[in-house]
Amino acid sequence: MLSQVLTGTGGVGKTQLAADYARTAWDSGGVDVLVWISASSRSAMTNGYAQAGVEVLGADPTDTEKAAREFLAWLEPKTGTKPCRWLVVLDDLADPADLRGLWPPASPRGRTLVTTRRRDAALTGAGRRLVHVGLFMPWEAAAYLTEVLAAHDHPEPAEQINGLAADLGYLPLALAQAAAYLVDTELACTDYRELFADRMRKLADLLPESSSLPDDQAITVAATWSLSIERADQLRPAGLARPMIQLAALLDSNGIPASVLTSQPALGHVTEHRTSNGTGSTHQSAQVSAEDAVLALRALYRLSLIDHSPTTPHQAVRVHQLIQRATRDTLTPDQHDRFALTAADALSAAWPDVERDTGLARTLRANVTALVHTAEDALYLRPTPHSVLFRVGQSLGQAGQVTAAITHFDRLADATRHRLGPGHTHALAARNMLARWRGMAGDAVGAVAALEELLADHVRALGPDHIDTLMTRRALAGWRGEAGDAAGAAAAFEELLADPAWLLGPDAPDTLAVRDELARWRGEAGDAAGAAAARKNLLADQVRALGPDHPNTLSTRHELARWRGVAGDVVGAVAALEELLPDQIRALGPDHPDTLIARHELARWRGVAGDVVGAVAALEELLPDQIRVLDPDHFHTLVTRYNLATMRGVAGDTAGAAAAFEELLPDQVRVMGPDHPNTLNARGGLAAMRGVAGDTAGAAAALEELLPDQVRVMGPDHPDTLNTEFGLAWWRGAAGDTAALEELLADRARALGPDHPHTLIARFGLTRRRGDERDATAAAAAWKELLAPDPARVPGPDHPDNLNARNELARLRGNAAAWKKLLVDQVRVLGPGHPHAGLDP
Repeated sequence: MLSQVLTGTGGVGKTQLAADYARTAWDSGGVDVLVWISASSRSAMTNGYAQAGVEVLGADPTDTEKAAREFLAWLEPKTGTKPCRWLVVLDDLADPADLRGLWPPASPRGRTLVTTRRRDAALTGAGRRLVHVGLFMPWEAAAYLTEVLAAHDHPEPAEQINGLAADLGYLPLALAQAAAYLVDTELACTDYRELFADRMRKLADLLPESSSLPDDQAITVAATWSLSIERADQLRPAGLARPMIQLAALLDSNGIPASVLTSQPALGHVTEHRTSNGTGSTHQSAQVSAEDAVLALRALYRLSLIDHSPTTPHQAVRVHQLIQRATRDTLTPDQHDRFALTAADALSAAWPDVERDTGLARTLRANVTALVHTAEDALYLRPTPHSVLFRVGQSLGQAGQVTAAITHFDRLADATRHRLGPGHTHALAARNMLARWRGMAGDAVGAVAALEELLADHVRALGPDHIDTLMTRRALAGWRGEAGDAAGAAAAFEELLADPAWLLGPDAPDTLAVRDELARWRGEAGDAAGAAAARKNLLADQVRALGPDHPNTLSTRHELARWRGVAGDVVGAVAALEELLPDQIRALGPDHPDTLIARHELARWRGVAGDVVGAVAALEELLPDQIRVLDPDHFHTLVTRYNLATMRGVAGDTAGAAAAFEELLPDQVRVMGPDHPNTLNARGGLAAMRGVAGDTAGAAAALEELLPDQVRVMGPDHPDTLNTEFGLAWWRGAAGDTAALEELLADRARALGPDHPHTLIARFGLTRRRGDERDATAAAAAWKELLAPDPARVPGPDHPDNLNARNELARLRGNAAAWKKLLVDQVRVLGPGHPHAGLDP
């Protein structure tokens, strides 16, 4: 029969399983001879075999070695003798080498069962099978606690039982000892969990004393792993296992990246705190290498103190939460704080400048969360808060978890204000980040208010020319634009670039970033061609200063393509994005958020260029990748769902588009809140689909309800608010009320000027409605006036809106010659496959 080797960390119940197996076999008559031997050392096993030889064979008790050999020989299968069924249990094997020459023989009538914390390869092969004993399943742990507490007339609510089982990591030994503690102290489960959550309390204080342990247990959970750590520390490379697990004890139990524990700060820690192994080695003070660090992890793995999976490097090391706590309990307060700072340094060293791998970023954030939970105070021991506290918040926001980023920076702002004072640069920096992510969550107006207040504090604390003051001015300018004041944002960025205090140099990344923002807000203010030209100039400087593969350079190429499309060159926008995408995949990776954004924009512009069916297909292909890489609730995932619904409507699937908007809207309300601009836009999209489907009154009613919310959240002049105003007037016009469009046109001409894009949109809409009302003469005159050449007018003659206007004019006039001339321009600008290239007037 096979020899069974039960392996697992201390406390999972290997000995109890072996005892139950042996008892069952004996009580059922399945064995004739049962031998239980402590395998803590070779001498202990030899003595156990000798004792069995004395009792079974009458061997000489004075010659231990001989008696042991005689018993092992007796276990050998023999012909012509009465068969004997035997079971040998070797409990708690400390070192596989101790069993060399002492394994019971393979026999069809015999069975061997070994329990050990070791997972060495030497325990397998030669008819031996390694069986991993794990933790209880959650339901098993809850059932066990419920039964034990009920037997002692100490019932607890199911939710508290489940919570306690999770707190203890479903470790059988911990569950048994915690239950005994509850019974002995008459403590309620909820109170015990409160004590357990207090990281200042040691684990030993929350378990029974040695004399009160249940089930004949010999040691507490707090002490069960100390011997294993000592043994792991003796394995090669000697002395590294203990400092390695001390570092891992401060990080995430569910997975620590290999790159963290092999980083330079981690290697320095293990080198400095290498324990003496008594060998007199001359390599005690030598710098530990990454290879040595991995071997130290393997030593811990062999003693079942960690799980080590090199094939999953992002979560290569897992440590049970109670092993971590027991390890931390052995540290002095000074060690705890110094090791926590080292752990933070290791996380920072492993964090890539560009988060191409979202899985790694997610694991790094989880490790910072664990470190903050166990050692937050230590992260403020340096003159400034550890940079990892800012890095994790930025990473949360960049991953689309803007609500979590807000919560993080809100807490960080409060902590830095109280610890460092309200005027400290890092307290101000935390407030800056908090304002930014509030804006990213949709509260652009609130971000502006927060940054205006912060700017005053910056000027007072640091002076008007301090770089942090200038950066706050930069952030404020950007959020003014997001709040709807595009022209004001552009003017603020121009003023910032011209300020003598801005002495960063023309090629400094921040200077290039300000130029990028200036180009953007010029475009948003209506100068799309100017924005595209500015991006083109910026791109050349970024390629020279940052390199062609820098994320900012790639981002500028993306924005340049977008503004080409906005300026009317939709075919050029598509071509530029098609050229950009392979470069982003090569430089950033296929799953990088910027790569996914480029795929989204390429699909969108393909739709604008006329390939609506292709755009829908591309967005449908993109969406599962975003859900897999980012999250179903990620900002960009929701944006893709919005544009997919929009494109379905453009493709003619009005019912499908409306259904998609109805499905999207509650998710946006839940994730972003009812006042986020994207939520408000989704309401507008749903209203539009209702109107296209024929419910013009319903569309107008929905937009009437939406408009006050947009005015309240974004202000009356925000582009989204202006679009809703136009949509409301348009659907009222569809119901016969063209006066609404006339009133809107007058208001926009007065407020925005006659050539502002939103004024031109209103003129376009009014003229279209007049044509639909069969006022062909008036409509034709209006189209002609709208198309009158004006060098200052934006958009230009090749813009799709102007081409549409020419199409409408030709249709109303019935002018075949004008339509033919238009067709040539449409094919040139839009391409021969565009739906609008070839519309018969």
